[in-house]
Amino acid sequence: MSNLELDPVEVDCTAGPSERIEILTPRDVPLGGPRAMRVRRTLPQRQRSMVGAWCFADHYGPEDIRSRPGMDVAPHPHTGLATVSWLFSGEIEHRDSAGVHAMVHPGELNLMTAGAGICHSEVSTSATSILHGVQLWFALPADTRHGDRGFDHYVPEPTAAGDATLRVFLGSLAGSASPVRTPTPLLGAQIDLAAGGSVGLDIDPAFEHAVLLDTGGLTVAGTAVAPHELAYQGVGKTSLTLNNPGAGRARAVLLGGPPFTEELLMWWNFVGRTHEEIVEYREQWEAGAQRFGTVRGYRGARERIPAPPLPATRLKPRQPPTRKVP
Repeated sequence: MSNLELDPVEVDCTAGPSERIEILTPRDVPLGGPRAMRVRRTLPQRQRSMVGAWCFADHYGPEDIRSRPGMDVAPHPHTGLATVSWLFSGEIEHRDSAGVHAMVHPGELNLMTAGAGICHSEVSTSATSILHGVQLWFALPADTRHGDRGFDHYVPEPTAAGDATLRVFLGSLAGSASPVRTPTPLLGAQIDLAAGGSVGLDIDPAFEHAVLLDTGGLTVAGTAVAPHELAYQGVGKTSLTLNNPGAGRARAVLLGGPPFTEELLMWWNFVGRTHEEIVEYREQWEAGAQRFGTVRGYRGARERIPAPPLPATRLKPRQPPTRKVP
């Protein structure tokens, strides 16, 4: 998914791991024009720009698209990151310049690695009535960010833990592990928790974690979380406790990873390290450079998404967090 903001926020956030549960509230972002579907963005923001290597989180739906526009994101570029598409309902058609043509379905991981550069399109299909899911990005470290394009697909089996059902799509949790390899350690899992239920999860104390609540109600380590909010827990903890005080099922996405210790500069759909890199990426995209390649088979309203203008001031990289272990 593209960041379609015409004036993308420059993220210069130095927040590091916290000793308490932080609640991050989302902001609404239109996915295109004035009638387009809107998404709720919890990462990045000035309070906290990353959780491990996770640097972007959009949460959308449930959106009834039978009588209104759904998702139609024309070809757009990425550098230095990987995208994770995870659906709760609906179907999305993915095409990219590595030649991959894939359908995204609920409960199936689709991971696209940009490496040095890629472009892709995403379109909800005619088979979709309700579109609902999350789009996530994670930053690539220095030794892989100039590497090749790639694509991984994986369907995790549901596993039980306490009163919860887990679908671990990246990393490992509660005895379930994903075979998909990532260049830095990561955790990604859907958690469904029964009404009135609870689950205590053993976690890696070197990881920071965040719980993005989709539906229902949760407390995370005793802190109440409302739907669409993201609850952050810093490093040094060996367990994560979730409780569902409500009368209905709760669903959430758990993200985690060790604090990302490299300087990072993220602007629009590019992840780099310096102002000069971002300027170069933008110029190459506007010039149709081979760095990004070409998406074939997309039949949307416009051929590609142009890059927005750069800000008048120099872009500054995000500084690595200062690690704190409570």
